[in-house]
Amino acid sequence: MPVIRVFDPPMCCSTGVCGPAVDPELARFSVDLDWLKKQGVKVERYNLSQEPGAFASAAVVKDALSARGNGCLPLVVIDDRIAVEGSYPSRETLAALSGVVVRKLEVSGNGAGCCGPSTKTTKSGSSCC
Repeated sequence: MPVIRVFDPPMCCSTGVCGPAVDPELARFSVDLDWLKKQGVKVERYNLSQEPGAFASAAVVKDALSARGNGCLPLVVIDDRIAVEGSYPSRETLAALSGVVVRKLEVSGNGAGCCGPSTKTTKSGSSCC
């Protein structure tokens, strides 16, 4: 199974899911990465403001930043190849890139990933595990 490496733009913390105004896209992506880890995929995540050395030491990332600036971030790199540039991929895309099979109930929707037959419904009608 490949290693998924995520190179995030500069953020206040390692995931960007902090502070008074959390970006729902970052929250969804964090949940999806946690799900991917639970499937046995090795995930590494780097934040430009906290771990610039990781960006400098990855040739493909360094080249992308030199050519396109910070606008190319986030980058999702697999086997030293850029798989996704400039946006956070869906759970389905992450699964396809890593060779993980997604069951219908595991598809991310409103930021909460689902995990099989133990799925429950909240008062608002959304599903959660």
